[in-house]
Amino acid sequence: MRVKKAIILSAGFGKRLNPLTLTNPKPLLKIKDKTLLENTIDILIEFGIEKIWINTHYFAKKIKSYIGKKNFNCSINVTEEKDNILNTGGGVLNISRNFFNEPFFVINPDTIWSKDYLNEFEIIEEMYFSKKLKNILLVVSYKKSFDKNLKGDFKLEKNFLFRNNIGNNKYIYTGLQLMNNEIFRGYKIEPFSINSVWDKLIIKNQLYGFESQQNFLHITNLEVYKKLNN
Repeated sequence: MRVKKAIILSAGFGKRLNPLTLTNPKPLLKIKDKTLLENTIDILIEFGIEKIWINTHYFAKKIKSYIGKKNFNCSINVTEEKDNILNTGGGVLNISRNFFNEPFFVINPDTIWSKDYLNEFEIIEEMYFSKKLKNILLVVSYKKSFDKNLKGDFKLEKNFLFRNNIGNNKYIYTGLQLMNNEIFRGYKIEPFSINSVWDKLIIKNQLYGFESQQNFLHITNLEVYKKLNN
């Protein structure tokens, strides 16, 4: 594998899972006796990732302590956004600013990643290098979502992603993307959403996507979490 670095986004408050997240961060919630964070780390290691960064804010010390007690077979760095949460875009830029032009995965632990995704990780990696991309997102049809209340984020045509204002966005972002720092050119380390970066890329016809064929299991709220845990 050519990509060796990954960022796991773990700074959010997880308010839609209250009261469970009043005492624990969302990444440390368990599905079938395994935390969402451990499940995500395991799939990255299985793919061949050697260095992982985890951004934190809410219950940062609990996540850092958890990682310290585990014996994962890779290098893991936990960074804390102490004063203000930097949101998805600022959080990624804060960590990756030292990666130069090296590609890296950004992944959300909210999705229940399984080994069935590994082939799609490989395809995304191959597309990234063969087409000399700046980024590519793994998306899935809304029909494959366990949570039927989830609405689509994008329209997908020949591996290009768009947004349609008339409600024809049938593809959901799975929580995995491969990118490099070029897409953050002109941005500062401050709170901003990765969506603002995607929207600028869409205007330039430069936001790429690949369709996952996996059933999309995503912890969106307390009701969905309880159903998936049963």
